[in-house]
Amino acid sequence: MTITPFAQTALGSSGLAPEEVANLITSAFPAEGFRGKKLLLIIPDSTRTCPVGLLFQLLHAHLDGVAQRMDIMVALGTHQAMSEEAICTRLEITLEQRRTQYASVEFHNHQWDNPHALKRIGVISLDEIHELSGGLFGMDVPVDINAKVLEYDHLIICGPVFPHEVVGFSGGNKYLFPGVSGREILDFFHWLGAVVTNPMIIGNKWTPVRKVVDRAAALVNVPKSCLAMVVHQGHLAGLFGGTPENAWDQASELSRKLHIETREKPFHTVLSCAPPMYDEIWVGAKCMYKLEPVVADGGELIIYAPHIREVSHTHGHYIRELGYHCRDFFQKQWDRYKHFPWGVMAHCAHLRGIGTFENGEENCRIQVTLATGIPEDVCKSINLRYRDPRSIRVEDYMDREAEGILHVAKAGEKLFHLRARPQWAKEM
Repeated sequence: MTITPFAQTALGSSGLAPEEVANLITSAFPAEGFRGKKLLLIIPDSTRTCPVGLLFQLLHAHLDGVAQRMDIMVALGTHQAMSEEAICTRLEITLEQRRTQYASVEFHNHQWDNPHALKRIGVISLDEIHELSGGLFGMDVPVDINAKVLEYDHLIICGPVFPHEVVGFSGGNKYLFPGVSGREILDFFHWLGAVVTNPMIIGNKWTPVRKVVDRAAALVNVPKSCLAMVVHQGHLAGLFGGTPENAWDQASELSRKLHIETREKPFHTVLSCAPPMYDEIWVGAKCMYKLEPVVADGGELIIYAPHIREVSHTHGHYIRELGYHCRDFFQKQWDRYKHFPWGVMAHCAHLRGIGTFENGEENCRIQVTLATGIPEDVCKSINLRYRDPRSIRVEDYMDREAEGILHVAKAGEKLFHLRARPQWAKEM
């Protein structure tokens, strides 16, 4: 059973109203088509802005008593597991509602690092990888997925679409890979994205990584639907339903219009303020990815986040060994670094940005500074600059674009581009 495709946008100040969303879901998901089915709703964790709770509640109200069951899986990728209370907050329900109205709904956290929780569903062959990656790689890539996914009759992917540093635009099948996938496929396409580089990937649709993600998703032999959201200024500006591929395709077009800002000239200083939903640099690094394209050569990007005290809850030990370095630093010393998890190495390369490594010397295009709760000695040990966040008065950076200073109050989801392609990008 597939849902009836739809596209609905509301670009005004208030976005789509709940009753509009309810009508869309009721018409798109004909109840009889889901009678007796086991449904799994795959949702993002708390590091993505979207009204996923509204969609869950409406779907549950519409299909409860018709479907055999409707459960939740959080597409964590390699993020930390969420508590039941945190999942309730994500779904915008109380613990009392969880115990009563939604008592039959099972909550699952993805377990990327538990081999017993995964099942191999195929291998993308060397020849396919060579074609999909544009000749950058030639290797067999095993495809593992959370085994519970295969126990359901229908998957409903429910998440937002934003410009994304690894795949181009988030959403769609990305909630399967890496959302609920095993490590091999996750590590491969993250490093593929790092090799292409963040500025060449982010805000582009049909990237090599997107092609790999969609190819992996084709191996999932369970019917799939997608509710792709586009959120703008705190409101649901668009909702697109259909297959993961088609819903994402339409949503990414709207995201391209709403989530990319253009500037005429680069900035020598950027103050990128991380919102509270980013509690570690692993996710807070988005505050750099989305702004790297508008930093001038030799300029400084400051991630301002006094609340962040961890580099990565999950991968911190690897990052302390690797440090943050440009892509070429790792590529030109591949025998030394190839045994590290490629996904972690990709993160390190993305955050440090474009650079070169020649004759044993690394030269990065911009400086990246952490003004966080992470101590100075830790910042220096991982090859990043340190700034005491108490020394920063945010208001001193506001309204100074004409002086070459950019302040972004809630960084991490909106992409900034220069109108004219910079020289460093032309040379890549």
